[in-house]
Amino acid sequence: MPSVTTGEGAEIFYKDWGSGRPVMFHHGWPLSSDDWDAQLLFLVRQGYRVIAHDRRGHGRSAQVGEGHDMDHYAADAAAVVAHLDLHDVVHVGHSTGGGEVARYVARHGAGRVAKAVLIGAVPPLMVQTESNPGGLPIEVFDGFREGVATDRSQFYLDLASGPFYGFNRPGADASQGVIWNWWRQGMAGSAQAHYEGIKAFSETDFTEDLQAIDVPTLILHGDDDQIVPIADSAELSVTLVENATLKVYPGLSHGMCTVNAETINADLLAFIES
Repeated sequence: MPSVTTGEGAEIFYKDWGSGRPVMFHHGWPLSSDDWDAQLLFLVRQGYRVIAHDRRGHGRSAQVGEGHDMDHYAADAAAVVAHLDLHDVVHVGHSTGGGEVARYVARHGAGRVAKAVLIGAVPPLMVQTESNPGGLPIEVFDGFREGVATDRSQFYLDLASGPFYGFNRPGADASQGVIWNWWRQGMAGSAQAHYEGIKAFSETDFTEDLQAIDVPTLILHGDDDQIVPIADSAELSVTLVENATLKVYPGLSHGMCTVNAETINADLLAFIES
């Protein structure tokens, strides 16, 4: 399997399909690059080169025992970019991957990044603090940690069949295939990486990263996102990035890249080509 080994010895799996202008994808917690299948296949058919990696401890990347924090996540993405010698890249991040994109662009992207897309992304800060009163209480994330530590398999099924895709909403058309695919991706990763990654996505403050982004940025968010509520994420992020545009999707969920792929793909392509 194609992979790059970082300076610390972590082996990072990646996909590299097609040719043309590169678009690199950064997945959410606790998934893998497979979560981008609908976008990868769409863009490769449009003539783009698509790259997507599995975060350390996730998917097919090495289940290393350390480095499960946003600084390492961004550095690992930089290792993939350097290994493939990518330039003029559009970076697309979903959820935790949106935080990874923000930190990567701010700290490693000089001269290589063309545009950024943040989809249902965690920045600027998820957890509730005195300076972020609209955030989610720490008890929410403690509940995630408890779920991972006690019955990860059932916890993941509950997330996928409920709030992640909005399948818990009245009249929702739940797809068992989508649910099991989410569960499959999650269970392929390391319990330790997933447990420690909760702190990374919930307690990392990306304010300075967002302020440092100097490329055109598109922020996409569903207003029925039950995982990353829009009011304390996208609606704040758009005020922090100098050249950002926010598009809100009424009624769409955190998992809209999968269950509403046709809509998201069209907007993603339009932004890349603009």
